[in-house]
Amino acid sequence: MIEGASRFLIVRLGSLGDVVHAIPAVAALIDRYPRARVDWIVDPRYVDLVKRVDRIGNVIPFDSRAGWGLLIATARRLRGARYDAALDLQGLLKSAVLARMAGARRTIGFSRAHLREPLANLFYTERHDPGDIVHVIDKGLALMRALDVHEAKARFPLGVPAPGEPGGYVLINPSAAWPNKRWPAERFGALAAAIRARHNLTSMVLWGPGEEALAEAVAVASNGAAQTASSTTIVDILTLARGARLMISGDTGPMHIAGAVGTPIVALFGPTRYERNGPWSPADISISRFEHCACHYERRCRRTQPCIDDISVDEVIAAVDRRMAAR
Repeated sequence: MIEGASRFLIVRLGSLGDVVHAIPAVAALIDRYPRARVDWIVDPRYVDLVKRVDRIGNVIPFDSRAGWGLLIATARRLRGARYDAALDLQGLLKSAVLARMAGARRTIGFSRAHLREPLANLFYTERHDPGDIVHVIDKGLALMRALDVHEAKARFPLGVPAPGEPGGYVLINPSAAWPNKRWPAERFGALAAAIRARHNLTSMVLWGPGEEALAEAVAVASNGAAQTASSTTIVDILTLARGARLMISGDTGPMHIAGAVGTPIVALFGPTRYERNGPWSPADISISRFEHCACHYERRCRRTQPCIDDISVDEVIAAVDRRMAAR
């Protein structure tokens, strides 16, 4: 128990999927200390998402791509809040420095073996080992034990706009920041055609900045079974996901948003582990080629063809059928 604790700072800057994965830990902290103020510093691109977390305090934008000058200026601002504890859920050098420079009485992070950049370890006053926990959501919850938060379950208290008539479409997200996380567009198109034939559902193809051509390629390959969505914000994705019958995607932020609002998921994994990054509902289905991958957690494949391409359309169709039946 932390007597008199009233102000906490969460440092989780990005990426989108990682921010989604941090929400259960933050929600558990707020539940444990309902009268405390819990602020969150995050990349400006994800401010709208974090603002939708129930009972969150100040949401402070910080562009991690900016130089150290902005970090110093932001740290000065944070010091005025007089935090009782700053928690670094990111595990990078810059996030650890930012957490420490916030001037909290305690700066809490993961032990060295669980950090993406081990030098971050130098800036914590407390280091906590999550043990053999694999999924990043559970690791975040484990870090909250340092603040007497125990036995918390993953939940996502997000304010989500109500969708239109639900259940009439499937969401397809063909893009990903890493090229080797992308399943071929023509296979997504063939999949959409099969979904229409087997389940009488239209597929809606998500896309973001610079991804419209990829979404169009999926729609063309579907022979009319898929259509491209309008350009979407994070809030739009929340709404679309909440109303969808199913989401099919690689390891990307929109897939994790869908999981957060309870959308059934079929996920496709290549260079990343679904046990660590994948859907957390036991009903969801992940198809993985991680064991055969030569570029684990690398952005580009070292082979002539990414391992995710080894996943066949028939394999995904079978997974879709199983997940739709489970729903």
